[in-house]
Amino acid sequence: MPVYNRAVYLAEAVNSILNQTYPFFELIVVDDGSTDNSLDIIKNFKDKRIKVLSLPHNKGIPFARNAGLATITGDFYAVQDSDDISMPNRFEQQIRLFNENPQIAACGSQAIFLIRMA
Repeated sequence: MPVYNRAVYLAEAVNSILNQTYPFFELIVVDDGSTDNSLDIIKNFKDKRIKVLSLPHNKGIPFARNAGLATITGDFYAVQDSDDISMPNRFEQQIRLFNENPQIAACGSQAIFLIRMA
């Protein structure tokens, strides 16, 4: 999860991952030189599944995402942006799909767009 100045959305995005029905994952959060309190929000989570990388300067989403991908130790990875909310069974459904269909190399998911009123 690359993060740059997303304090407004970050806790909800992280919680949507931590609350997955499939519990065996590592959440790699890459703070891309945020100047707001995004890094503090990430560090306030006390969950052993979270790994935090902190870049000293903003390098952009592709650089931050690739920095996180370089640290992956598992067999699968899921892309999640810092303003995305995942449904609780996302990982469970995706892992099941891969286990039942070994010929499949990648999958996506449907998006539901919500508009927040100020």
